[in-house]
Amino acid sequence: MKTSTEADFRAFVVSRWPRMLRSAHLLTGHHHDAEDLVQAALAKAYVRWERIQRTDDPDSYVWRIMINANVDRLRRAKVREWLTNRFPEPSAPDHDDTVAERSAVLDALGRLSAKQRAVVVLRYLEDRSETEVARLLGTGVGTVRSHTARALRKLREESLAPEPAAPAAHRRTKGARRP
Repeated sequence: MKTSTEADFRAFVVSRWPRMLRSAHLLTGHHHDAEDLVQAALAKAYVRWERIQRTDDPDSYVWRIMINANVDRLRRAKVREWLTNRFPEPSAPDHDDTVAERSAVLDALGRLSAKQRAVVVLRYLEDRSETEVARLLGTGVGTVRSHTARALRKLREESLAPEPAAPAAHRRTKGARRP
């Protein structure tokens, strides 16, 4: 790779790294996996950088590489064990609201399919238009809309799931008459 092209690639990486890492973290749910994902995407982009620079939107091209790499990663990750970041013992309550919110968002995103997660991250957390998301994912705008609708419905259903009702004997108060 020529020196000026390599310098252009370095400048691209420096300017995009924080945003790509944040989005990759939302896609993967784990910081280390996010770093691996961004590095894999940038390695693929480095090999094709001269061609990527000639495109209309190099940023979208690299984002698409990252999203496809995440989908590939999930296909290969047919783990027979259930990996979790929670310990079976109760932990001390965390009083930092931002950590709790971040954890809730990551848990919610983790319950979505890879495509739904990508659409939600790109649409709502990266603030991209439906057209941009469709171009990045290589699908139509209608597909983006249906993935968005399904993802939001699933997130709403899970967040509004009713608490299990107490047994009938515990709901009655003392002295209340039976109907």
